[in-house]
Amino acid sequence: MLGSYTPSDTIIKETISLKDGSSIIIETGNLAKQANGSATVRINDTILLATVVLSKETKNENNFLPLTVDYREKYYASGKIPGGFVKREGRPTNEEILIMRLVDRVLRPMFPCYFKREIQISILLLSYDYTVSPDGLAGLAASSALSVSGVPFYGPISEVRIVRSKGKFFVNPNIYRLDYKDVDIDLVIGASIDSILMIEGEMKEIKEKELLQTIIEAHNIIIPQIEAQKRLASKFKNIYDYTLDLEKKNYLKILKENENLKKCLLNFSCEKIKEIYNSFLDKKNRSIQEEIILNDFKKSFLTEEEIINKEIIINQFYEDIKKEIIINFVLKKGIRLDGRKPKQIRSIYSIVNYLPSVHGSALFSRGETQSLTTVTLGSSLDINKIENVTMENQEKFYLHYNFPQFSTGEIGSNRGGGLSRREIGHGYLAQRALKNIIPDDNPYTIRIVSEILESNGSSSMATVCAASLALMDAGIPIKRPVSGISMGLFINVKTGKKIIVSDLSGEEDYFGNLDFKIAGTDRGITACQMDVKNPKGFTYDVLNKILIQALEGRILILKKMLKTLPNYRKELKSNVPKIYTFNIPKDFIGLVIGPGGKVIQEIQSFTKTSILIEERDDFGHIEIIGADNKQIKKAIDKIKQIIFIPELGKVYKAKVKSIKDFGAFVEIHKGVEGLLHISEIVWRRLNNIEEELKVDDVIDVKLIDIDKKSKKMKFSRKILIPNPNSKKNKKIQL
Repeated sequence: MLGSYTPSDTIIKETISLKDGSSIIIETGNLAKQANGSATVRINDTILLATVVLSKETKNENNFLPLTVDYREKYYASGKIPGGFVKREGRPTNEEILIMRLVDRVLRPMFPCYFKREIQISILLLSYDYTVSPDGLAGLAASSALSVSGVPFYGPISEVRIVRSKGKFFVNPNIYRLDYKDVDIDLVIGASIDSILMIEGEMKEIKEKELLQTIIEAHNIIIPQIEAQKRLASKFKNIYDYTLDLEKKNYLKILKENENLKKCLLNFSCEKIKEIYNSFLDKKNRSIQEEIILNDFKKSFLTEEEIINKEIIINQFYEDIKKEIIINFVLKKGIRLDGRKPKQIRSIYSIVNYLPSVHGSALFSRGETQSLTTVTLGSSLDINKIENVTMENQEKFYLHYNFPQFSTGEIGSNRGGGLSRREIGHGYLAQRALKNIIPDDNPYTIRIVSEILESNGSSSMATVCAASLALMDAGIPIKRPVSGISMGLFINVKTGKKIIVSDLSGEEDYFGNLDFKIAGTDRGITACQMDVKNPKGFTYDVLNKILIQALEGRILILKKMLKTLPNYRKELKSNVPKIYTFNIPKDFIGLVIGPGGKVIQEIQSFTKTSILIEERDDFGHIEIIGADNKQIKKAIDKIKQIIFIPELGKVYKAKVKSIKDFGAFVEIHKGVEGLLHISEIVWRRLNNIEEELKVDDVIDVKLIDIDKKSKKMKFSRKILIPNPNSKKNKKIQL
């Protein structure tokens, strides 16, 4: 290393050897030492720095963990300067937000219930070498920093991105450097040493068994990373914050001091809550009744001062009581809050062409969850361009998911048009579920928008179903429709009894142990997302049962969808722009455009179309957009006239342009001439060409030769005329 810099003696490293010969190096004690914990993770020349900072005291007393995960990619990491007027990094990109969610979702269940301090985890991509995908390393970096921070944590954990191409697994590869056509599994898996905690990814209609095998493969890769973190933490001497022990003692003290309050609340509310649940009310009315019981208790047993001072602990007790009742309700009776059995799907209603002026639309309702989804078809000008530190990409298919507050009966600000991380994450999941069923030769840019109008669980999977129907309504010849379902799991911690439930509702998601969203066609899975609430997780056998039960639910939902619209419409709607695409030789691009764009502008004006042309590989790719197919055909004909390419062996109508002693020059297309040699005009010997041909005569000729260097063409006329000297013709004359 150049310069006078001397590394600290406290630097500690751990190395993890990978099967491909590369290594992961985890290091702590060198960078960002003012933070509670910091660590770097490196593969090749890709380096991430993660830091953990803990608030000095519990400022947020709400009954949730105030955890913030922030992931940022620095442009200098890949030798770039930010675009735009302000030459510095701005607000996070969608891709950065998606990585934040990947880390947050695997870490959130790993903190003890008493821990309520504000904690901020920052992850920076400092160096990027284009061979390694940083999203699979972010979780490892965050967990490494946590492991040396002294923060109470049930980890370590780690995450990997695992990709299957041509039957072979790749770990943390740059997906854009693989041939995407050969990739059929692309997953990010998060896990502790003994449990899978998070799954996110897309697939190309794979079977449940293949998904399970991939998860197991990923877990085997994660385990050595966790063991390395444990070794790292055991060597690192951090100044322990003993106030954390005090916080735990205070938490236990508060619980003990309020034991009688909890018993009183339990005695007052238990039977009343059970009565509500036995009534199988809808979500809205059930919530109202639950709120009435809680308010009645507060008014009956507490003073106004006690209500203010103890409101947080009372609300927490009430949630705990409801959770225990719901779990027992499902496990003992096998009946859910809305009266369904474990495998039962909520009632489904769907309709297509709901919005007649759009290119495609569908309204899909499942229980109390409703998505109104639209499809808009555009040209290549509407492509979604992604340009950031780690990728430059263009999306011809993208999906936007909107989750307004009224969908849950709540009031909220519109955030100035900004999107929540949830909206970005759910939209991306639905997009991944559908992207691989779009035909490869689709000429359109497709934008799908899902408006969630009502929500009680599984809104992203309702989006998948609605989007499939909307695509078919728009006339897109999708390979196969996709349906989606969210699976849940209830566990009795004492007895170990488990029940898997299909088509998760909002409360089942909140109080259960698992939310596993799975989307796919009748042939296989196309996308999935899993989050757990309990860090102890469950076995692979349970995971396999969930996948099998999910398949049953998906097929049932798919059948109901197809009753609404069995197949895609064979014709596009009249208001859809018509698009025709084709390729021309690269050398003709200039001719089609013309000097200063004159030629292409004239064609557009004459045919009332829009014409886009760009160089792709060795071709010029032309896209013609118009409202009238006849006008598009006119534009195609005019372009083909410009790019006329003679074909060897083809017969043409030719006009005699000039006559020489050795032959005639004939024109087969405007400006395209060749030689018809005197010996190729007729079978007999000619002394004078004008015995047979005159200028402006139109004749049939066959192209018999093109000189490779000069491109000069030779034609024959006699080859198209019967030879009178042949034996066959003589026999006919006799």
